[in-house]
Amino acid sequence: MIGRLWGILVEKRPPWLLIDVNGVGYEVEAPMSTFYDLPAIGDKVTLYTHLAVKDDAHNLYGFATEQERALFRSLIRVSGIGPRIALGILSGIRPEDFVRCIEQQDIATLTRLPGIGKKTAERLLLELGDRVVTLTGLPPATPGTAPAAVAGDPLAEAVSALIALGYKPAESARLIQGISAEGKTTEQIIRLALQKAVR
Repeated sequence: MIGRLWGILVEKRPPWLLIDVNGVGYEVEAPMSTFYDLPAIGDKVTLYTHLAVKDDAHNLYGFATEQERALFRSLIRVSGIGPRIALGILSGIRPEDFVRCIEQQDIATLTRLPGIGKKTAERLLLELGDRVVTLTGLPPATPGTAPAAVAGDPLAEAVSALIALGYKPAESARLIQGISAEGKTTEQIIRLALQKAVR
């Protein structure tokens, strides 16, 4: 099991990033909450990881904190929640706000997250309700410095990232409508779009 990576950040293209660990490049999929705190390309980075092994693929997921990884692991244990939806949840809501939704049985907020309908939200409340005490140990997220922009059109890359996180193409386009790309990185545009999604 790969539990942690420490190396050089080579590439970041939400939701994917590439980390060079002693000459070996690891492709990692990460939630936007992790992307917001990434250093610049070429800098050292540490990620806590979860390796998902299937018959046809080995997928590595990376997180800025152990608490994010713990929440991800709790989410993928819920019936009907796979890694893709779990990443979408972590990208669309801060861990402490997610815990608050579970505590307050807030289905309305949960259903605004990508891939979460009413039945799935009810399942989250049912299956995570008894574990909420352990989830409340999550500390408040701390804002990091804005990462450097990746090459290409930030708006187009933001739409691609939103689709990869579980939003439909039309919904992704709607979420970035009215957001100016001037002076913003892809990650900043995605953050604004996700904030709009959960309002």
